[in-house]
Amino acid sequence: MKGILQDLTYDELCSLVSSLGAEKFRAQQTAQGLAKGKRITDINIPKALKEKLLESYEDEPVHILETYTGADGTEKYLFRLADGNVIEGVLMKYKYGNTQCVSTQVGCRMGCRFCASTLNGLTRNLTAGEILSQVLVVNALHTDGKNRGVTNIVLMGSGEPLDNYDSTVRFIRNVSSETSLNISPRNISLSTCGLVPQMRRLANEGLSVNLTVSLHAVTDEERARTMPIANKYSIREILDACSYYFSKTGRRYIFEYSLIDGENSEPEDAKALIQLLKGRPCHVNLIRLNEVKERTLRSATERKAQAFLKALTDGGISATIRRQIGADIGGACGQLRASYLQNSRDADE
Repeated sequence: MKGILQDLTYDELCSLVSSLGAEKFRAQQTAQGLAKGKRITDINIPKALKEKLLESYEDEPVHILETYTGADGTEKYLFRLADGNVIEGVLMKYKYGNTQCVSTQVGCRMGCRFCASTLNGLTRNLTAGEILSQVLVVNALHTDGKNRGVTNIVLMGSGEPLDNYDSTVRFIRNVSSETSLNISPRNISLSTCGLVPQMRRLANEGLSVNLTVSLHAVTDEERARTMPIANKYSIREILDACSYYFSKTGRRYIFEYSLIDGENSEPEDAKALIQLLKGRPCHVNLIRLNEVKERTLRSATERKAQAFLKALTDGGISATIRRQIGADIGGACGQLRASYLQNSRDADE
């Protein structure tokens, strides 16, 4: 596979264009074209420069293979990468703007039992440019020429962002650049299963993204039943890393808590969660589990979800229940890719 031009910072792009014998303003034209989601072949630059760039760089690192639109307007995309791998993403439409969920890896190796992303393991990391290109092509579909089509980004698609640390951080810096989409890090949320050293490292990057941690349990033993990472990093270590993140960025952190029937959704679980988080500058995002057919876990009922929410708020914990969107198009992480891979295998047999 060739290089990814979208991996480069603007200064790196300027150096590249200069090394190819083109005027500096051609770098600006190239950057503007990339920001609009264009292929190299479609950017308004001289043919000779295009040909030189195409010798070493992919014309289209990411393209939309299939699009599914839900009844609520949610759009789910299956992307094909230049090497033939497939990933997925979601565009969620809210009153305040459009939030795109992007993938950071092809597959995932974290092994969480409630997630479809891990079903086929980890194939490879994405480059920063491949992560960025997901946003660029979707933004191009929805921009009106004045306003961005994508206003917010969540790193919650397939993969663990902090397991692909360098590419993830470079992506955040590039997408927030004035020469790209200029999306503020404050409009970017990064979801992690709790890789403690990388959480602390992220706190020192000066990016101030919204840190979201998949918690899903109140004890290490319970957490290990659904999240293998709990065998490496304890809840106490995760809480300490969150406190460090707050001390460095001033940003409150968010805990995701999927309500799983028979696992973590009883009144005593709510009481234990209150005791764990009381007094912390955090928010709890309760999730009615998106059931994955290949898994045995089942979602708690709506009644239990509402009772759990009331218990938290009565106990002084900031909490909400995430609105379910895209359920009719396999909105949960990894579901679309897993279905596509299974269909491809069935077709080959």
